[in-house]
Amino acid sequence: MNFKHIKQKLFTIIKFISIPLITSAIGLELWNIQTVTTNNQLPSILTPALILAHIALSAHFVEGIIAAYYAPSQNHNPIKYATYTFFVGTVGLLELWENRNN
Repeated sequence: MNFKHIKQKLFTIIKFISIPLITSAIGLELWNIQTVTTNNQLPSILTPALILAHIALSAHFVEGIIAAYYAPSQNHNPIKYATYTFFVGTVGLLELWENRNN
């Protein structure tokens, strides 16, 4: 097994895990916003998950902005590639920059 094959398998696994996790983080953030607007509270057991959601969504948002900036140089639609990178994270940026070097 060569490194390229391992990297491809790892990227695929990360993509399949990242998409539901980021979607769940968005749902948790929406739930948190809803509880604040209705003067309720999230269960305290969800506080660590909410902190992780804040961090993950912020990081993925920044990665999406970076992808949107570099996507046109690779003949990609910036909005589509930014959305893709937002959901898959760093893997999207690595794929974009890998194609740029080829």
